[in-house]
Amino acid sequence: MSSPDIREPFARVDLERIARCGRPETIFCPGKLPSEVVHVARTLHVAGQTVLATRAEDSHAAALCEEFQDAEWHARARCVTIGAPAPVPDSWRIGIVCAGTSDLPVADECAVCLHAFGRPVERVTDVGVAGLHRLLGEIDRLRSCGVLVVIAGMEGTLPSVVAGLVDLPLIAVPTSRGYGANFSGLSALLGMLTSCASRVTVVNIDNGFGAACAADAILRLAERSKT
Repeated sequence: MSSPDIREPFARVDLERIARCGRPETIFCPGKLPSEVVHVARTLHVAGQTVLATRAEDSHAAALCEEFQDAEWHARARCVTIGAPAPVPDSWRIGIVCAGTSDLPVADECAVCLHAFGRPVERVTDVGVAGLHRLLGEIDRLRSCGVLVVIAGMEGTLPSVVAGLVDLPLIAVPTSRGYGANFSGLSALLGMLTSCASRVTVVNIDNGFGAACAADAILRLAERSKT
């Protein structure tokens, strides 16, 4: 039986992941030379798969943009995309709710990844609990979505508040933003993990990519149940 992996001196590119998991392999850039990232991207691209490179540095982005004419560098998200999949037909929008503008890098990573998965996104930004009236004015938009990703730093309260207002699956993302002894996001992580609101599922600190994958998987299950 032949292997689905394309073996390189430094990597085994999994070209059958899209058939098993619904999404192509994602290139995680840290620790890789720009030339190595380009090599993996070329293997995916030649196979006709959308390329998503996450946590890219400027050097990775420059190498990919030089190699591929359709490469797009999303600087704040630290992602590079090459090509775009066909939009998922009749897909629910995924709401990305961001507490403050300091959390935008994580929100952008989540949004770029979801677009690479063919998912439409609804962005609601700067609605943290320090000005709760801003959130209350967006509830109808949030209720029109299929899944919510709620991103916050500091004490991580926003997902609990949103979960008490909206009856949707909710993925909470703690960020490393905060004053003083926030322990690089640990305070927000622990606050979200101990939320008294139901339906709050938590991913790791600053993990916009993981939240995007979870939201996509929830909608895939919902779509499968309709067939």
